[in-house]
Amino acid sequence: MATIPKKPKKPYPDYPLFAHATKRWAKKIKGKLYYFGPWDNSTAALQKYLHQRDDLQAGLVPRLTPGLTPDGVTLRDLANRFLTLKKSRLDGGELSVRMFNDYRRICERLLTEFGKDRLLTDLRSEDFDKLRANFSKGVGPVTVMNLVRLTKIFIKFAYDSDLIDRPIKVGPGFKGPSAKTLRADRQSKRPRMFEAAEIRRILETAPSHLRAMIFLGINCGFGQSDCSSLPVSAIDLDGSWITYPRPKTAVMRRCPLWSETVDALRQCVATRREPKDSANAGRLFITKQGAAYVRATENGTNVDGIGQEFLKLLKRLDMHGGRRNFYALRHGFETIGGNARDQIAVSSIMGHAPSSSDMSAVYRERIDDERLKAVTGHVHKWLFPVG
Repeated sequence: MATIPKKPKKPYPDYPLFAHATKRWAKKIKGKLYYFGPWDNSTAALQKYLHQRDDLQAGLVPRLTPGLTPDGVTLRDLANRFLTLKKSRLDGGELSVRMFNDYRRICERLLTEFGKDRLLTDLRSEDFDKLRANFSKGVGPVTVMNLVRLTKIFIKFAYDSDLIDRPIKVGPGFKGPSAKTLRADRQSKRPRMFEAAEIRRILETAPSHLRAMIFLGINCGFGQSDCSSLPVSAIDLDGSWITYPRPKTAVMRRCPLWSETVDALRQCVATRREPKDSANAGRLFITKQGAAYVRATENGTNVDGIGQEFLKLLKRLDMHGGRRNFYALRHGFETIGGNARDQIAVSSIMGHAPSSSDMSAVYRERIDDERLKAVTGHVHKWLFPVG
């Protein structure tokens, strides 16, 4: 039977911390228990408490100073600091809700894999080798690549923020799948696009609001977030244009609209629902519940109402399966639009961010409307062939 360690007495009567059964000095602040260091270093524990006390009492994430943390900086400390910074970026409109949730989930996973109280200085390359192996269980290479990328961003933050005095070495094995593996994975799957006859069949069955979104997907290369965020003010129905920066990249794009797309959008404008949240006041597409179609819940779950409705429609038509979802319409626009032999115009409509080394994009101030119309016209002829 294990013996219960005898708790030490306080170094002096007014010592503000108490000896906890976990062999650490602790204190409850605002109803929550905090630990400040091992029993055998009461002086350093007191220093850490005095350094963090004001922040903790104010309900803030405590400032970290490695020299005053006898236990060293833990993964929990790093996650708190990392997510606090990312939350400020989210609140400032510099980070999407989806991206913030990706960061939050990778933090939660690493805390589970390594332990919340694991010291950063205790992490070794073999830990990341094991993590990399766990990443590969039950998921594809693209998911593995994203998990590795997010982990490296998180771990690098510790050294960049001066929480540790030397970088954490993740080892040579902690990397994403090779380009060959990614290509082989993609080639082994069904092409991620719908053929023209399939899209026409989908359009015939879709309800009015979803029909308009489908037209935006194949006419303008819109994804779910693009449709969900689309403001009414960006649509010129009389001129048949949408001028609207892509939410993901903030790249301004201008897209000529087909007459079918204009008709579908007119119907949506006429029957538009009022949102419950004033933050969604300018959006064209609002759910029956008065919310945005693509959003994050309070618990951090990403909701994609457009993707869900589109999947239900595909199942009714017995067209579901593989990688084909609403985003496949964007793939289709890129694929067919590219046959118009003006990739610059295609990328402009798609809202692709040019490479930092692409100086031609830096100097290019606009693209003639006729070039944009040539691309969308080519896709229209493919979707609705004459004769």
